Amino acid sequence: MKNKIALGLKVLALALTLSACSSGGNDQVKIGFVVKQPEEPWFQDEWKYAEQAAKEKGFTLVKIGAPDGGQVLTAIDNLKSQHAQGFVICTPDVKLGPSIVAKAKADGLKLMTVDDRLVDGSGNPIESVPHMGISATKIGEQVGQAIADEMKKRGWNPEETGALRISYDQLPTAKDRTDGAIAALTAAGFPTANIINAPEAKTDTENAFNAANIAITQNPKYKHWVAFGLNDEAVLGAVRAAEGRGFRAADMIGVGIGGSKSALNEFAKGEATGFFGSVLISPKRHGYETSVNMYEWIKNGKAPPPLTLTTGQLITKENSADVRKEMGL
Repeated sequence: MKNKIALGLKVLALALTLSACSSGGNDQVKIGFVVKQPEEPWFQDEWKYAEQAAKEKGFTLVKIGAPDGGQVLTAIDNLKSQHAQGFVICTPDVKLGPSIVAKAKADGLKLMTVDDRLVDGSGNPIESVPHMGISATKIGEQVGQAIADEMKKRGWNPEETGALRISYDQLPTAKDRTDGAIAALTAAGFPTANIINAPEAKTDTENAFNAANIAITQNPKYKHWVAFGLNDEAVLGAVRAAEGRGFRAADMIGVGIGGSKSALNEFAKGEATGFFGSVLISPKRHGYETSVNMYEWIKNGKAPPPLTLTTGQLITKENSADVRKEMGL
């Protein structure tokens, strides 16, 4: 009888050991990915690439949409209840930073931010939280350089060219992007006096059109126009306004940001549009790389870089298909 009991205990001990070994594998790692606008294509793509990382590394991904502060804090508690060890978040309000940091710490979760960086009560970045974001200034510089290069290629005289800065300065990202474009343009020799500020009321094509239309009407001396702004919509509005004022497509160079469907539709028009290009921002690194970073942090104790800023790649009608394919879009 004693031998049977001893044998049973050995079998039980072996089973528990095997169970502990199997639960110590990759399947034990669970990571949350919280986004502020789950219906937006950008965040859908981030999730898609996070899922790719989960499949490759073998961890469990928990996707949560949290469009307001209350839902963010609930999401963090939700992840704790699911025994997650960390999460990546793009918060609906960066000023929630102290609350998010405190909640993550209380729930024992590692925290990394993506796209929008958390700030403290004084509005300063919370540098203790690893972050991957987009360098708005660098992307703006790419826009400005693309415009300057195309102007040179066409042989335009900068003195005869006006530049439409479709501005939305109440949004820091928008200002950083247009400031970057101006810096690159002026470094290439474009006259500062020829840069016309055209503030838009909202960041859509209609409001950009209205802003650009006023600016073009008030500055009839220019033979050519270039345009830049926060996004593709800002530049599309400027292009439509120039068309409405009688400028041919050949006399307009618009470079947007985003590589949106609207930009691709413009490229399909060929030489019939003044929309020259767009700086394509890829969600792949933001979804895939942050998830891998969080996995490595949880699994191997390797913390992510404190700050990673990504840029984009210029697409035009000639290369858009190839570049999008390279980026996995």
